[in-house]
Amino acid sequence: MTNPARPFLSHPFDDDKLKEECGVFGVIGVADASNFVALGMHALQHRGQEAGGIVAHDPQQGFNSAHRFGYVRDNFTKASLMETLPGQLAIGHVRYSTAGAKGAVIRDIQPFFGEFSMGGCAVAHNGNLTNADALRRELIERGAIFQSGSDSECIIHLMARSIQKHHADRIADALRRVEGAFSVVAMTRTKLIGVRDPLGVRPLVLGRIGEAGYVLSSETCGLDIIGAEFVREIGPGEMVVIQDGKIDSPRPFPVAKSRFCIFEHVYFSRPDSIIGGRSVYETRLQIGVELARESPVEADLVCPVPDSGTPAAIGYSQESGIPFALGITRNQYMGRTFIEPTEHIRNMGVRLKLNVNKGLVRGKRVVLVDDSVVRGTTSRKIKEMILEAGAAEVHFRIASPPTAWPCFYGVDTPDRAKLLAARMTEEEMREWIGVDSLRFVSLDGLYRAAGAASGRDAACPQYCDACFSGEYPVAPSDQLAAGFQMKAAE
Repeated sequence: MTNPARPFLSHPFDDDKLKEECGVFGVIGVADASNFVALGMHALQHRGQEAGGIVAHDPQQGFNSAHRFGYVRDNFTKASLMETLPGQLAIGHVRYSTAGAKGAVIRDIQPFFGEFSMGGCAVAHNGNLTNADALRRELIERGAIFQSGSDSECIIHLMARSIQKHHADRIADALRRVEGAFSVVAMTRTKLIGVRDPLGVRPLVLGRIGEAGYVLSSETCGLDIIGAEFVREIGPGEMVVIQDGKIDSPRPFPVAKSRFCIFEHVYFSRPDSIIGGRSVYETRLQIGVELARESPVEADLVCPVPDSGTPAAIGYSQESGIPFALGITRNQYMGRTFIEPTEHIRNMGVRLKLNVNKGLVRGKRVVLVDDSVVRGTTSRKIKEMILEAGAAEVHFRIASPPTAWPCFYGVDTPDRAKLLAARMTEEEMREWIGVDSLRFVSLDGLYRAAGAASGRDAACPQYCDACFSGEYPVAPSDQLAAGFQMKAAE
């Protein structure tokens, strides 16, 4: 339920999508670094809209921080606040809860800060630790006092127990104890540090700004907004330590084959970002091409479900020859700070967010292209709206395989019992949604669209695709201890 004091924490009409994870951003070597961080957080807002935080360091004033609920634009554009965050070094975090209480208290907002014998250190984490519950119990038994409900706080406590003499070494020590997925951006008084997990599940890129400034960002779109030059992606299992315009690049983890999250290509990343040297937009366009090849249908119009279905719909239209049309319009001004809904308004559902172009779809056979089906409730409502507008037929084409398994690596996925594809076959889903046809892109088709010409290597998958395949590259220890049943080996 939406918190009346903070209605943006849980939007009542966005409950049928996988929720964005989090975004991390850091800058070193430029004046007023916190202002650049705020801009980067704004570019990464799609990764988390619940809250944001910045920690900055100035040699005269030391560490300063600000943590706020809501959008970056509503908080970190105020001069009165940004003036309290001086210095040439700062990191930031935008948050959507994936661990800990939803709509939580201010102390759950990252970056987290700890004061150690060698000085302070702030840490921001994108991802999820799959053994956080076990670590938390162990740490509490040994005297640790947790301040938040976040799994990420475990990193600070593990650092505190390390015997290493330098912050970077303590971070490495801590991250060797954790399981799951993480991209970490951290800062000390003089260093900016970035780390990716050994499988590289979550993204992190390096950029350069000015003569001696450097940037770490979850996506390349965060570099673009501040005019930073893309240098490279941080490699799986790599740590970068940036100080005085120089970069050290230790490898604290054994070398492993990358298992980058394939859903970054489908939905999470912004379409103007670059992943693995490839435009996210181009990948999504190619998913539509694969869909058209795998699941053709006779129709009059191809319409995207705004906005994430648009590139795939364009690709489907180009490959099939069926005209592309904007048959559904999104209300761009309905953000998560919309009114606290009454029951009557709640029942209006997606109509507050989407509206059908009746004159365009009336009497037409319509192909609707969306990025995913999670619970399926929104798909049913959109189908009803299209039919009420007079469409002759409705065909759904989905730009990802059926989402049948929860993600434990930093995505807020419903329990498996609530995932439509976990309970129904494709034909049963079609009947439940009530459309003339329903087809998903195949897993091989998705891999081809992402650049793997031969599709998915079943013996050694190139991506993490656990939400589709049920094959988890890192065992979800806490979930297994709580009774979660993994997919049986074939």
